[in-house]
Amino acid sequence: MRPDLPIVAISVGDPAGIGPEIAAKALAEPDLYDCARPLVVSDLGVMREAIRFSNLSLDVRAVDDASIDDPSAGKYEPGVLDVLDMRNVDLAALEYGTIAAESGRAAFECVRKVIELALAGKVHATVTGPIHKESINLAGFHYAGHTEIYADLTGTKDYTMMLADGPFRVVHVSTHCALREACDRVKKERVLKVIELGCDALKKLGIAGPRIAVAGLNPHCGEGGLFGREDVEEIRPAVEEARARGIEVEGPLPGDTVFCKMKGGQYDMVVAMYHDQGHIPAKLAGFEYRSDSDAWTAMSGVNVTLGLPIVRTSVDHGVAFDRAGQGRSNPQSMIQAIRLAAQLARTEIP
Repeated sequence: MRPDLPIVAISVGDPAGIGPEIAAKALAEPDLYDCARPLVVSDLGVMREAIRFSNLSLDVRAVDDASIDDPSAGKYEPGVLDVLDMRNVDLAALEYGTIAAESGRAAFECVRKVIELALAGKVHATVTGPIHKESINLAGFHYAGHTEIYADLTGTKDYTMMLADGPFRVVHVSTHCALREACDRVKKERVLKVIELGCDALKKLGIAGPRIAVAGLNPHCGEGGLFGREDVEEIRPAVEEARARGIEVEGPLPGDTVFCKMKGGQYDMVVAMYHDQGHIPAKLAGFEYRSDSDAWTAMSGVNVTLGLPIVRTSVDHGVAFDRAGQGRSNPQSMIQAIRLAAQLARTEIP
């Protein structure tokens, strides 16, 4: 164990989904312990079961009651999972691949715990596994997703989601809302704030002079107002203001070509106007599905919440109820999320 490495707390997500499995598989990779001290926040029994059906050679070490709020009690060595045992799942009643209030409650409690630990300075970064939004809401926690939970529990007003797969990075003006509402959220002040949050994140990742592109909302950026006025009246003024503040940014640019230009190396990041405008190209870049084997052969990409007072990264996929409990899920995104969390944490540690 290296005490100079950041402690990364991992909330595994919905216990009925693939989160516990991919967390266990990720931490079966010894080289992850070269960049972080990983602490799993979950029910101990859930993690033991994930190790069993995934056929992993891992032991489990519980952080005991006396030190449950002291993650430094972990030993963080390859081959052993340090688990802060939340004791909040009845394994006899757990059904993989199902929506349930009990699972939603357990998932939310783990998310809340890692946030509390990070705000208290007891861990240096947090990573989240996939939750099921319906299960969370059935449990009485009315949030649209992880991003909104983090914003609420940290008291953060200005935040945004970034999807990152190596040099392919996308930040969003809006995410979890109806498409009609997303169009209404395209305002100069919000676009400008997302540009600034994205620029700051790129600098933390070691890019000294970030190059940012801003996608238009309407087809062909509205064709001068013919297809809508948002590009002219809201997005372009935000870009001009960002330039005046010293940010290297271009836009609005047509959404059907701007991601190709970033892929080709012209930009370090694209600002997307709404959820699917950013998510579709990001997942097309990082995901690969093979129908002949019914397998995701690539699950590359990380979700990062920008603007928070703490570090939060996440897998870039859902609970995959169709394959939960079967030991055949791909941990690639979780591995990347842990690595990126550790990298970002090192920029925050004094």
